[in-house]
Amino acid sequence: MEPIDEPNEQACTEERRFSAPIAEPAAPKPTSIAPAWHTVLLILGILAVSLLGVYRHPGAGVVVTNRIHTYGETAGLELLVLGWVVFGLRLKGISLRTIFGKVSSDFRSIALDAGIALLFWMGSMMVLATVVLLWVSIEVTIMHKPLPIQTSHAGKSIAPDPSQEKAARAVVQLAPTNGKEIAYWLLLCALVGVVEELVFRGYLQQQFTAWGRGAAVVGVVFSAMMFGAAHGYEGVRAMFLLAVFGALFSLLALFRRNLRAGIFAHSWHDAFAGLMVALLHSHHVL
Repeated sequence: MEPIDEPNEQACTEERRFSAPIAEPAAPKPTSIAPAWHTVLLILGILAVSLLGVYRHPGAGVVVTNRIHTYGETAGLELLVLGWVVFGLRLKGISLRTIFGKVSSDFRSIALDAGIALLFWMGSMMVLATVVLLWVSIEVTIMHKPLPIQTSHAGKSIAPDPSQEKAARAVVQLAPTNGKEIAYWLLLCALVGVVEELVFRGYLQQQFTAWGRGAAVVGVVFSAMMFGAAHGYEGVRAMFLLAVFGALFSLLALFRRNLRAGIFAHSWHDAFAGLMVALLHSHHVL
């Protein structure tokens, strides 16, 4: 009778080791990209400028006599905010390129982001139009206000809401009126697109996400709220719409994992809006 081989203890140990499930390392949670005090001061500064704009903006009764000078002031403020963000990042040893995201400089990648930005912009305009219709419908239902297109019994149009009228005047007064102003307007829109995407979708979104223990929804919601709050001079409705717009830009940044497509869409949205207002105003439509 042949002897029965005893099980090899070392072989059993090896078998158990390889058959046991291997636990995947937990993904590192996002860390703050700047000190908390730095972010708080940035938020307070944005809110202060927005509140000041309610009283100093053209819609509040100030007449713009030199649009290029106004564009220059806006550009200076944008660069000041960008400088503050860069300062905060350096306190943590983080470069500005980090919050911009990973991008390729080849033409195909740039064209892809431009195409995505165009599709995003058209889709976001439809979303905002739907939100406007819902807002107006709710306002009419709750406040028992007439529809904006409704006329009085005397055949005269009913006066618009004062806050909306003020915002409309502000946009008209800031829109370029000649070739030189158009050139400066386009440069300003390019700068604003870069800076505001870096500030709101780069710095603030990542910072709020880190404070939310890695929850992307926290970064999206709070950065969008700040984006809306930064435009106080345009009225409550516009602030809400811009918050929705900001949330859409945040989702685009998460989808592309960089800010380039958002910068394209942001820049040409502002440029297109200003040029359209200028065109309508020149034909006495606005």
